[in-house]
Amino acid sequence: MKKIVASGKTIEEAVYSGITQWQVPRDRVHVVILEQPSRGLFGLIGVKEAKVELELIPDPCEEAENFLMEVASAMGLRVSVNRKETKEGLYLSVSGGGDLGMIIGRRGQTLDALQYLVNIVANRYSDSHIRIVIDAEDFRQRRRKTLEELSERLAGRVIRTRKEVVLEPMSSHERKVIHSQLQNHPKVKTMSKGDEPNRRIVISLRS
Repeated sequence: MKKIVASGKTIEEAVYSGITQWQVPRDRVHVVILEQPSRGLFGLIGVKEAKVELELIPDPCEEAENFLMEVASAMGLRVSVNRKETKEGLYLSVSGGGDLGMIIGRRGQTLDALQYLVNIVANRYSDSHIRIVIDAEDFRQRRRKTLEELSERLAGRVIRTRKEVVLEPMSSHERKVIHSQLQNHPKVKTMSKGDEPNRRIVISLRS
């Protein structure tokens, strides 16, 4: 926890002095009054200023970003993180020099693991649930397109051969893409079977 001691002629002035140093809004600090102000003898001699201790309340999104950058640094990468609000939650896009493929991993497995950890970190500091999506080099969008095309090809195979197709294990996010792509298909249907992390999608003919 970050703490500072600030002073001023009044309590509010002392608080303002502290939050100005951090450049954060008032609701981001917890205030403990250390000393009340006093005017001294005749209001002139021995004037004592107010003194407060400010404790910075962690911001879940900032903590998530900091954790992500620390992990990247440990991997030898210098990155920046851009934040964007989306309907799916907070979207953190990683960019920078070096091999960002290290962050993505095989078929996004490292990216998924990082996303899992970042969500744990953020929700540790939040009173309500926060969902964070991490991306690097637009991998999520490219992977989504690949999965959509794959699902259509496999649906065509099921129709031709009249045999169900069982896909390799996928994350819940990737399974959702395929379910969504084929949910309104007139001839095939999808279902998931198995337990995590080996849960798979099955594409079969509609009865």
